[in-house]
Amino acid sequence: MIHTLHIQTKRRDEMIDITQLVIELLKQESFDDGIAVIYSPHTTAGITINENADPDVKRDVLMRLDEVYPWDHPNYLHAEGNTAAHLKTITTGTSQTVLIAGGRLILGRWQGIYFCEFDGPRARNCLVQFIHS
Repeated sequence: MIHTLHIQTKRRDEMIDITQLVIELLKQESFDDGIAVIYSPHTTAGITINENADPDVKRDVLMRLDEVYPWDHPNYLHAEGNTAAHLKTITTGTSQTVLIAGGRLILGRWQGIYFCEFDGPRARNCLVQFIHS
């Protein structure tokens, strides 16, 4: 079964911690071992796993992505004007796989799963599938 998380983003660039949402979905599935696949079906939004203890990490990541991929670069040709968002999504990727053991996501102490918005604000979807081993 594929679950859909509906996410309303609030800013052009933001990282939204969806770890607890994925955990709640896993509780509904009630199985012990396998993997979780978390996927963004968008070309301007990604999925990443990173630190979820210090909010400055999110700020720093988004700041550096803006420096590497400025929104208003004069040589971008894409008519929609969101080339930076596409490049940021290529960098973060559109999916992550997390191991599951004993009915729990196997994440490091400081890790969280993030939906990364790069062209918001928008109504987005994030797909989650649990695969038994």
